[in-house]
Amino acid sequence: MKTTIVHTALIIFTFFLITSCNNSKKVVPPSADNYKGTGIVSQGLATVVTPNIFECDRGRKAPIGTSSAIDGSKWTVPAVVNFTTNSFPFASDLYNPCTSVEHSSANDALDALDGTDIVEIDADGEVITAFVFADNYFEMYINGIPVGKDNVPFTQFNSNIVRFKVQKPFTIAMKLVDWEENSGLGSESNRGSSFHAGDGGMVAVFKNSTGQIIATTNSKWKAQTFYTAPLKDLSCTSENGSTRLSANCDTEGSNDGSSYYALHWEVPSDWQTTAFDDSRWPNATEFSNATIGVDNKPAYTNFVDIFDNPTNNAAFIWSTNVILDNEVLVRFTVK
Repeated sequence: MKTTIVHTALIIFTFFLITSCNNSKKVVPPSADNYKGTGIVSQGLATVVTPNIFECDRGRKAPIGTSSAIDGSKWTVPAVVNFTTNSFPFASDLYNPCTSVEHSSANDALDALDGTDIVEIDADGEVITAFVFADNYFEMYINGIPVGKDNVPFTQFNSNIVRFKVQKPFTIAMKLVDWEENSGLGSESNRGSSFHAGDGGMVAVFKNSTGQIIATTNSKWKAQTFYTAPLKDLSCTSENGSTRLSANCDTEGSNDGSSYYALHWEVPSDWQTTAFDDSRWPNATEFSNATIGVDNKPAYTNFVDIFDNPTNNAAFIWSTNVILDNEVLVRFTVK
């Protein structure tokens, strides 16, 4: 009788031990063998090359990493950026907690500028002023010439002014990056999850020398994604022509996503030039202020008279997926 009881107890103990071990295993996504899209697949965390490219009190670290794809290729994540390139000018601060330059109005911010910030593209052109709020980072080109980059790659949240002198028509090209803490997996520690897929979003207003709005961000812009992550199952993605879709993918955070996938696409070398043909790129997708979550961010709310002009409202734009798409290029020509 005692032997039977001991034997039964051992079986129960072994069952719970096995169950416990199984529950502690890492999340292993399905194989990438059946992926048929045009993206290049990587799996797992990238190798961190630079742990943090910018220091800011109460800001998140902004790492740069290298992802090794399944085909052996290497990819810089979250993107190849010019943040540390001296020849690429920084934008001027509209509101920036990291530098303690926190203007209460656009007029105050403009009054603080002395004109040395203006990038001359055409000597006989007109001075154009751009107001930009980007979550998280942007680089702006006009006719292929760098005119301004974000002062803060990740957080705290900030907004910027970019001024340039140009003739119409001119082409705006911007690189937009939703930064990541988990290098190579487009995610961060947030909302109780170690692998929370944060969202992006960018809004901009362009005014001429008389203060007239000549362009705003909206669905008429072109937008293409070049880095999508984290992906738990590659079968959730699809492509419709040049549109790279991930709306059917799970965006819920997790505490163990180190084996998730990412998709990468090569950025065209001339994407920022006027000659580049973006006709096959999808149109940008508009997102509401509530979706982006800016109602508690002074970098935006201090300037609603600019961004939410009652007669010419600017919309937040991104690619089709504001959560999973982390590197997005956008273009628009002002005529």
